[in-house]
Amino acid sequence: MSIHKPFDPDRPLFSSRCSCGMHASAAEHEAAKLQKINEEQESANFIEASLVKALFPQEARRRAFLRAVGTGGAMGALSGFLPVGALQAMAQEKAPLEKRDLKIGFIAITCATPLIMADPLGFYKKQGLNVTLNKTAGWALIRDKMLSKEHDASHFLSPMPIAMSMGLGSDPSQMRVATIQNTNGQAITLANKHKDKRDPKMWKGMKFAVPFEYSMHNFLLRYYVAQAGLDPDKDIQIRVTPPPEMVANLRAGNIDGFLGPDPFNQRAVYDEVGFITILTKDIWDGHPCCAFGTSEEFIRKNPNTFAALYRAVINASTMARNPENRPLIAKVISPQNYLNQPETVVMQVLTGKFADGLGNVQNVPDRIDFNPIPWYSMATWMLTQMQRWGYVKGDVNYKDISEKVFLLTDARKYMQETNAPITAQAKASTGNPKFKIMGREFDPATAAAYSKSFAISKT
Repeated sequence: MSIHKPFDPDRPLFSSRCSCGMHASAAEHEAAKLQKINEEQESANFIEASLVKALFPQEARRRAFLRAVGTGGAMGALSGFLPVGALQAMAQEKAPLEKRDLKIGFIAITCATPLIMADPLGFYKKQGLNVTLNKTAGWALIRDKMLSKEHDASHFLSPMPIAMSMGLGSDPSQMRVATIQNTNGQAITLANKHKDKRDPKMWKGMKFAVPFEYSMHNFLLRYYVAQAGLDPDKDIQIRVTPPPEMVANLRAGNIDGFLGPDPFNQRAVYDEVGFITILTKDIWDGHPCCAFGTSEEFIRKNPNTFAALYRAVINASTMARNPENRPLIAKVISPQNYLNQPETVVMQVLTGKFADGLGNVQNVPDRIDFNPIPWYSMATWMLTQMQRWGYVKGDVNYKDISEKVFLLTDARKYMQETNAPITAQAKASTGNPKFKIMGREFDPATAAAYSKSFAISKT
């Protein structure tokens, strides 16, 4: 995918040289018009591919579906029950911005790739936005800066907006998830001294770090060890540790391992202090990790600005999903003001060609991916794990909470706030695909029974 020169608001206008007054010649005007058509088609194709992959995660079934509907027929087939038109309108429609100067918080991890790369590659400027990316030390600070309105929008752990909206760990404040920043992109890394303890059944008494309580890292680690017969609250210790401090703690012997975001799993291998024992994609392939979002108040006051932010991030995700672009992306997000990591470490994460610390070079192209669709069945699963481990007490209205936080499920209101057309398909959308975690299917329609079905839990 080519990188287009970002729009420069200080560029002179040539009103006498083309019909719109924005280009030096009629030829340049036609080229710009063609570029816009191509970008809109790329956005439409990307949304179609994301929807098809989410609905048919198994490649054989995905191919069978595409054969059945024919080339170019997927959108027509999907639009009968999903908000395809609304999502495309969201990605393309533009309107005057209420606010141009924005502050966005992020943690220096590869999960934030779309938000980060949108800065040096001009995606924000192309939407008329002047964005300052604020590198933030930890997730509690990310939460606090959003609550204090110091940040306009933020990189989140995907369960965080749910917890913040419910008042878990802080005063309640309604947050919204616009996109999933990344899928997969995590691993369990152990200290080198534990190379003979790769079986989780042998982890009793060990100390692990996760970046935050309300994180997929915490929930996936708990799920994984519980499946091995260990109680994560009794048989191991789980410590909240900011991601940039995980490798140092592993080196110092303060922890035995961590389930953390990249690039720190790969950095532990690079520094020869740890090895990757399992990628989280092997626990749940396609699981959500981080998200991009903001407060309901910000969206209500700045709907056009938020739509512009959405376009910038969705277009960055489009570029990030293409494996051919990963080397360039690794180069632009590695510098000190962004990830502050060796480019080779970031490259191994993004390309999926990596040393695992056990003497192997693995090739896992989808070690990390950037599928942005915020399915609310993802939110429902997170709620079942909050309930399972005692973060939420009593009965949970899964559907209501998921729809209030994940914007796909609130399609009508979201389209209204951004002045995008609301289609009949958007009104009828359920956005509720099933998933498999360690071979067991999760059906959001039976979430309450699912949350109580585990032998090891606090419920």
